[in-house]
Amino acid sequence: MTLFQSLIFAGMIFETFIIIFSIFLLILILQRYFIKHHKLTLYLFLIFLSWTCAIIFSWFSKILELYSNIPYLAVGSTVDPGTLESWILFRIISFRISFVFVTLGTILSYLLKVNAFDKEFNKTQSMIVYAFGIFTMFYSLIAYQRNTIILDVFAFLFILILISMVYIPFLMSAYTTSKSVDDPTYKRAFQTLAFMSLCLVLVMVMFLFDRIMILLGSPGFTIFYFLAWIFVVLAFLAAYLGYIRPKSSE
Repeated sequence: MTLFQSLIFAGMIFETFIIIFSIFLLILILQRYFIKHHKLTLYLFLIFLSWTCAIIFSWFSKILELYSNIPYLAVGSTVDPGTLESWILFRIISFRISFVFVTLGTILSYLLKVNAFDKEFNKTQSMIVYAFGIFTMFYSLIAYQRNTIILDVFAFLFILILISMVYIPFLMSAYTTSKSVDDPTYKRAFQTLAFMSLCLVLVMVMFLFDRIMILLGSPGFTIFYFLAWIFVVLAFLAAYLGYIRPKSSE
């Protein structure tokens, strides 16, 4: 096994534990929703489901690279047979399908923010978020060329911009609301939503750093890669323990 394959294997094992944890937490969140039928809990479930799907496709990309034995997917290969199958598989191993799910989760987070903190939709803001979200998904699927890292860097950058557009206002709204309530349960709930928002912004910051390191010559799977998924776990756990569980247990 080469060094790069060893790094892929390490990433696969790491993501396996992340997926198991995420699925377990999704089951708990869904149980809470069925108990209280709280709309915001459903939004959080769908957001975390989108991120979990992104992780699963990232994990599946490593399975393909290590065990599929498909010649054109081999490390260093530049062959593209131009089939529908190759189109899909290339988007999986380059994390572009994962990007689509992250984008969907971010748009759902915008809907959560509006329902939790805003009195009504801002039409202009909504159009910007939806339009940039569609552009990001389109770029993720279309703007791809094998072994062209700069296109991946831009894909990460566009998703980071979208996430910042949604989660930074989300963080500010959650933190401001936490300062305006006296009940410690509600205060903690909104504080953890603010923390969740910060973590999800940091996920893409870490992935962007990882791509930049690859662009500069790193073989990949830097410390930033592993930090990114750790921030996903922290976001899930904070939202569940601080917001979903206390709210549903009242």
